[in-house]
Amino acid sequence: MQINVEEKNGISVFRMEGDIDINTSPEVKKSLDQAISAKKDKIVINLGKVGYVDSSGLATLVEILKNLRGYGGKLKLTNLSPKVMGLFEITKLNKLFDIADGEENALNSF
Repeated sequence: MQINVEEKNGISVFRMEGDIDINTSPEVKKSLDQAISAKKDKIVINLGKVGYVDSSGLATLVEILKNLRGYGGKLKLTNLSPKVMGLFEITKLNKLFDIADGEENALNSF
């Protein structure tokens, strides 16, 4: 799992590459917990290079969203592959998360 973080106009952008599964979920959580500890209020997670998310990955993303909302932060997901988007639709998590079509759209929607 590779995670690149960039600040764009006060928004933290996390670009992930690899699978988010039982083995990589702790790394994803640790990376995003740093932003949450710093009370970053706008976060975009670009999943364009994530091919697979398992239940532990979904649980990690839900926990991050919950923690962000705890202090008024906002999270946008973007560039979900059809396979990953299908998983979000089957689990109805597409109703919980704000999913944008493209990173620029996500950045502009705050």
